[in-house]
Amino acid sequence: MRSIVSYPDRGEGGKNTYRGNCSPLLIRDLILQFKPDGIADYMCGSGTTEDVAREMGIPSCCYDLNRGFDLLNHEIKERPPFIFWHPPYADIIRYAGNQYNAEEIIKKYGFDPRKSDLSRHSNWEDFLKELDYCTVKQFSALEKGGRMAILVGDIKKKRKLYSMILEMAKPGTIEQIVIKAQHNCVSDKTQYSGESFIRIVHEYLLVLRKDHSLIFNFQITRNIPGDIRDLKVPTWKDIVAAVMEEKNGPVTLDELYEAVEGHKRTQSNKNWQEKIRQTLQIYKEFERLERGVWQLSPQMYTGNVQRRAS
Repeated sequence: MRSIVSYPDRGEGGKNTYRGNCSPLLIRDLILQFKPDGIADYMCGSGTTEDVAREMGIPSCCYDLNRGFDLLNHEIKERPPFIFWHPPYADIIRYAGNQYNAEEIIKKYGFDPRKSDLSRHSNWEDFLKELDYCTVKQFSALEKGGRMAILVGDIKKKRKLYSMILEMAKPGTIEQIVIKAQHNCVSDKTQYSGESFIRIVHEYLLVLRKDHSLIFNFQITRNIPGDIRDLKVPTWKDIVAAVMEEKNGPVTLDELYEAVEGHKRTQSNKNWQEKIRQTLQIYKEFERLERGVWQLSPQMYTGNVQRRAS
């Protein structure tokens, strides 16, 4: 394998009508690359992993909600050497009740798959919690030296990117990240408004290795709010400009003082009011309207471009 893979022709295995399933050729290449004695898939969907393993002559343990296995609540009984996992990309494609009949699962197995279906979370944080739980649960079940290959993607909603690979928990040793090109997506036919919209045409394959049985590292991303008025790196120019942008119009000196007073940057500089006045005077980004009243210069961006070009 190489760090970028592409499968324009899907290949044979699973059901190509089952939305969101991946190319069997990817699973085949993973088996050829890492040569595991067996493979497990605890969200196997239409059975792609199972079909590939059978074709390549290695044992597989493949489960899914649609087969009566609930990864959130049921025990993993195996100690697999290799796990392939292709979780839902939040609620982009809903499975229980859409791709298969949830009522049939209730009758056959005695539980409602919709309650444990990761694809039914419209809230990103709730989805991430269950994604992380399932990641650590599967990784813990791996034998020592085993690997877990997770195929994940990015999601864009309301001009914001939600990235699974950036925000999910990553236990163990990160051995490789492979970029996989996407083909024949339903979104390819969708027209999006706005010239700045960039279509997502790739996924990520994250390969985690379990080097130690009891103790392993975690990479965990957390979103922490930061106030520019409390950080050391931004300049006073940045802080004053940010206050003006938030006010969305001319501001008085008193309003500037009030907006930053009590924050850490004022606590570390007893002459902070003088610093604000000095900042207004020396930078062309600020324009004085009258005594004690300032605004961002309408020519701020144009002026910066001209200065850089000269």
